This record gives sequence, C-alpha cells and structure tokens, in this order.
Amino acid sequence: EMDYKVERFLNEKINDTYPGHLVLGEEETGTNIESTDGVLWIIDPIDGTTNFVHQKFNFAISVAVVENGVGKVGVIYNVMHDEWYTAVEGEGAYLNESQLPEVTPVDLPEAVIGLNGRWLAREKRRDERSLHRMVRKSRSVRSYGSAAIELAYVASGRLDSYMSFSLSPWDYAAGLVLLKEVGVTATDFKGEPPSYLQSSTVLVARPGLHNQLLHYVHDHEGFQE
Repeated sequence: EMDYKVERFLNEKINDTYPGHLVLGEEETGTNIESTDGVLWIIDPIDGTTNFVHQKFNFAISVAVVENGVGKVGVIYNVMHDEWYTAVEGEGAYLNESQLPEVTPVDLPEAVIGLNGRWLAREKRRDERSLHRMVRKSRSVRSYGSAAIELAYVASGRLDSYMSFSLSPWDYAAGLVLLKEVGVTATDFKGEPPSYLQSSTVLVARPGLHNQLLHYVHDHEGFQE
C-alpha cells in the first residue's frame, strides 16, 4: 500500500511540473514504455520493501532522470538515516552537502562486496570461477536488502563493490548516475551497460576490482532452482 502511495505522489508531482516527460515506476507507472527517447523518470518508491515492513530501517526512495538514454540526475534518499545521495551528470555526486571524492583502486583481498547470500546458497558451481571462491578471496561480504542503498554505499566508499544477478531499472537507475560521477565502473555481467528498460544483471566496482569480479560472474551458470 505504501509503495503505491509514494509512487502516485511522485508521479503526480512529475506530471504536474513536467507534463511532457515519461515516468517508469516499479508499481504501476509506464508499463508500456519501450524507448528512452526524450526525458524519462525512473522511480522506485520504496527500495527495500521487506526491510520497511520487518525492520523499519534500510529502505530508500530512488529517482533517476534519463534523457535520450543517458542518466542525467540520480537521487537516492536513505530515509531512516536522513541521507540524500544526489548527482547531476558532470557536476559530481554528493552525500547531503558534502561532495563525494573519486574512488581509488582496490584489489579483491581488500574488498568488501555487497552480495545477497541467497545467490551463494543456490550456487551449485564449485570450480575456480564460483562465487564461493570469490567470497573466500575477498575481505568480506555484506547484504543490506536494498540495491539502491548498496549502490550509494559503493559511491560513498562504504562498499567496494555490489553485484546482483537480477535487478529492475528502478533498482539501479539513480545509482548509475551517482557511480559514474565518482569513477565507479558499472556494467552487466557481460561488461555492457545495464538496460534502463529491462531487468539486468548488475556489477559495480572500484577501478581494478571490476575486472577481477567480472571473471567470476561473466556468463555465470549453475544455480539451484
């Protein structure tokens, strides 16, 4: 119910202010959008709904503005921390009033990776490209239950990488704008830009680390159903 209320509120404000813009939302907005031509708003009214229900913590509102297929504006509001992550293309990324610095390179043994443990539990693969091998080589893994927050944490240096085998555009659209402004590499598992219109795998990481992690997830198969 709250997801729908927040999305309708955002959709109404956008339509009133920018009637010529399109809106793609998680719940019910823009289901027939097939192109990123023009200006497209991509919104997630509550990213981390399970956290919202069970914890009352670690959930966010995510809003992105995409123009002709290019992310121009990204906003992620970590509600309970009152943290505003914002970015405008070419103007840097900010956490509240403080500009976020460019990220520095890191190698896998020093990296903390955002990864949902369910992917590890479902994995059958056990060779040198397995996620289990990757985790053992890393410093540690974390899961916060909100893709938007975890992407913002990579942008702000709280995580070194985040990956998911399935996300929707509203989960990551705003995060992609933030990450670009601080020098984080963001692709799907094939090394291509994630889609703004369809679900995608997502791998974001600091320089140097991205290629190391791509080795483990590229064309990854072998999950329990």
